[in-house]
Amino acid sequence: MPPIAPITQDVLTIPRKDPVGDKINLVGLTREKLRDVLIEHGTPEKQAKMRVGQIWQWIYGWGVRDFDDMTNLSKSLREDLKAAFVVAVPEVVTKQVSEDGTRKYLVKIAGGHEVEVVYIPETDRGTLCVSSQVGCTLTCSFCHTGTQKLVRNLSAGEIIGQVMVARDDLGEWPEQGAKNTETRLLSNIVLMGMGEPLYNFENVRDAMNIAMDPEGIQLSRRRITLSTSGVVPEIARTAEEIGCQLAVSFHATTDEVRNQLVPINKRWNIETLIEALRAYPRVSNSERITFEYVMLNGVNDSDEDAYRLLELIKGIPAKINLIPFNEWPGAPYKRSSNNRIRAFSDIIHDGGYASPVRKPRGEDIMAACGQLKSETERARKSRKQIESEAGL
Repeated sequence: MPPIAPITQDVLTIPRKDPVGDKINLVGLTREKLRDVLIEHGTPEKQAKMRVGQIWQWIYGWGVRDFDDMTNLSKSLREDLKAAFVVAVPEVVTKQVSEDGTRKYLVKIAGGHEVEVVYIPETDRGTLCVSSQVGCTLTCSFCHTGTQKLVRNLSAGEIIGQVMVARDDLGEWPEQGAKNTETRLLSNIVLMGMGEPLYNFENVRDAMNIAMDPEGIQLSRRRITLSTSGVVPEIARTAEEIGCQLAVSFHATTDEVRNQLVPINKRWNIETLIEALRAYPRVSNSERITFEYVMLNGVNDSDEDAYRLLELIKGIPAKINLIPFNEWPGAPYKRSSNNRIRAFSDIIHDGGYASPVRKPRGEDIMAACGQLKSETERARKSRKQIESEAGL
């Protein structure tokens, strides 16, 4: 039987303190779950489907949080909704804006915990990098986030809530009655923030299905990319139950090096991972898999590594995303030189695969890939302080 437990640090899990008391937060509920809670609180079953559609559009189509503003609902129904439910998203604690326009939000969730969310504007798209966990269960040695212990998984509401918070800040909720436009400031989601999304599969799935719903935020599955370090048993589920684009944090071409850089490789080695990836584009109708490859000086950036990589991925529709290492205080590695990165990229390109070199974004505000780490952790709050904030 294949192992399913992660390679992990000692995990400190803090129970959540619900900031809305006994009221149910509607954000993050699937249509089916929303229908169930409405019926449970008195909505006649014959009306439930219609009510779900109305409330859904207010929350995810228009970004409305106040039941009083849901004007196609009767006043009595609005009062009933206010008594039992809330529409709550994470609280923005701080927002930093990089010289290149990248925005980094520190948001507070239930229990007083914090996660970071990054919005990256480009000429043809706007990408939101979303977190799925507080901290991370993995210990990838080149990643700043991986030095922060896992506290807990985010709920579906806390994940889709990050998208809603960013749309608030960008002023992107459409006006009722206004003409629809194809131009979107937030056009793409990447699950590449704090945490391993496939160790929080159900909540990530529900949040992304909300994002893809045609009567709400309306993002195409091709506009959503989930990045995993290689949780092999959940890769097939991702294809079947989400169907989004897939990226894999690959970073090495031998098990010896990948065991050091991405310790989950000790559970599911390169051969096992590649076998799972070969089936993914076919099952999900995904165009190609993105192999994320961080360029570390003298570690994984040789010509031999490039040729091994080509051999490993042969036959898989793919592109290789080369990431210049984003250094952070105390990091044990150095970034490969520009000449070395170009030489590596040329070998991959000549082998028939796209090999773009990712331009570091938001480095001046520690918002670049692998640099996210909650401000709570940076401040090194004591366990007593965290427990107090969590209501223990």
